[in-house]
Amino acid sequence: MSDLDSIRGCLEGWLTARITADAKKWLDERGAAIAAGGPERLLFMSFSGATRYAGKAPLELSADERAAAEAARPGWQPADWHCGEAARTLLVLSLPHADREAYVATLDKLFASADMGELKALYQALPLLPHAEAHVARCAEGIRTNMTSVFCAVAHRNPYPRERLDEAAWNQMVLKALFVGVPLWPIDGIDERANAALTRMLCDYAHERWAARRAVSPELWRCVALKPDDAARADLERALAGNDETGAKGAALALREAGHPIGPAVDIPVDLTWKDLVA
Repeated sequence: MSDLDSIRGCLEGWLTARITADAKKWLDERGAAIAAGGPERLLFMSFSGATRYAGKAPLELSADERAAAEAARPGWQPADWHCGEAARTLLVLSLPHADREAYVATLDKLFASADMGELKALYQALPLLPHAEAHVARCAEGIRTNMTSVFCAVAHRNPYPRERLDEAAWNQMVLKALFVGVPLWPIDGIDERANAALTRMLCDYAHERWAARRAVSPELWRCVALKPDDAARADLERALAGNDETGAKGAALALREAGHPIGPAVDIPVDLTWKDLVA
């Protein structure tokens, strides 16, 4: 699915244009040593120290650079990465991977020793790593984290969950996003992976929020409207008729996007997006 050489080429080009020559020289030397089979401690030390050399300035990719990322790895969306995260990813991609068992064992150690910023970079890189099938449990572990930035590295702008998680794990990720208060719209595949079990989970969650007199995220209705049962349709009608204006707009937008009639109760702009609604 992905072209490792093209991915590395993208990262190399972006960093060459954005970090100092000395930093790039350090990164090249460390990457070459790791690729040559250097000791694990070299990878760990280089990975940890990468931000001291590459910094944390945003990549701020151009439209052409974003297109190159998509061509190298469909679904790859690194526009919000910073230079240090790109450098860390390049180092990890230098790790020899012909021996699957040894490769995964080294990655496990790297994850186990990582701090929050390092974990964020590792989880963002999941869709780029060789042996994609070997990282499903790691992805599921990232969903369970209480560190919001790490959770978002898994859930947001990341094609790996859409491609690899089973339905139960996918549904748990969507529900967890609501629990921790992060938006659903950046989740890759949020529409195409809607399912009946998720509809029921989200409606149950909405009922819990209503019973506690707490607001329901307007984005919740996006998934519900795509796979509604009779009870879910009643819940959508309740949201449309409720006193929560944003919730009503969310239900209306969900119904419109799913191709269902909205009725006259809620008037929403034709260009309203989920990002605008929850901004």
